[in-house]
Amino acid sequence: MMETNQKLDYSKITNVEIDGIDPKDYPDFCDAYISDAMYDGAPMTDEQIQQINEDSQFVYDCVIKYIF
Repeated sequence: MMETNQKLDYSKITNVEIDGIDPKDYPDFCDAYISDAMYDGAPMTDEQIQQINEDSQFVYDCVIKYIF
């Protein structure tokens, strides 16, 4: 099991699910967040999801990929 705040290899994150997308927030989508994802083939823990949500650039990149 991975410890909280351990550095994640973002290339192993797949099946990202995004919630909180509000078209009125375009182009920032500041309310969007990652609600679920897989890490190296296993479901991510709540702590891991929280950790990646703290990386606003990663979240934004995922939102853009999700929308387009």
